[in-house]
Amino acid sequence: MRNSSSRAIRHAVLQSERFPHASMGLLIGLTVAWVLLWGEFTVGNVGAGFLAALLATTVAPFPAMPFDGRFRPWGVVLLVVTSAWEMARATAQLSWFVLRSRDPRSAVVKVRLRSRSDVYIASVAGLTALIPGTVVVDVQREESILYVHVFDVGVAGGMEATRQSVLIVEERLLRAFASHDELVDAGYVPGPSRSYGRLEEVQ
Repeated sequence: MRNSSSRAIRHAVLQSERFPHASMGLLIGLTVAWVLLWGEFTVGNVGAGFLAALLATTVAPFPAMPFDGRFRPWGVVLLVVTSAWEMARATAQLSWFVLRSRDPRSAVVKVRLRSRSDVYIASVAGLTALIPGTVVVDVQREESILYVHVFDVGVAGGMEATRQSVLIVEERLLRAFASHDELVDAGYVPGPSRSYGRLEEVQ
């Protein structure tokens, strides 16, 4: 017990002295989020995003969080491309809606995610908020539930379509970064794309 405590203390001290405090994966993820928020892929924007991520994780380091995922390049490409497409499509749909001067039919949709990891819950909430017309207004961490506010249910394609779109975002995120076991626990056949399907479909 004493040796275990000593190792834990030593690990904590070494972690606090390490620079950068965050992993390279986290720094790259925050940089990508920065570029997506600014909407311009330039060398200056990427550099500024990386410096902002470095500063944020140094001044206010994130609490330790268990993460046993893996990096699937093709899954990341699909996640980035489809997220960009969803943002562009939602922007066009909202613009057309505003031009027609109609009253929006807003709603809050309850979505139960398939993952139990805080990392993926927070990431899905962030990606959902990046899509114009939707924003996460509440999270029930213990039950992996997001409450998503939709600007107009008609534009979003309905309540069920909104729920499915959030689950698809989660699936793409898991296929990009989750481990083999995390994908199986979520009910997916491990693989980088949605074409691998769900476990229940192959049984």
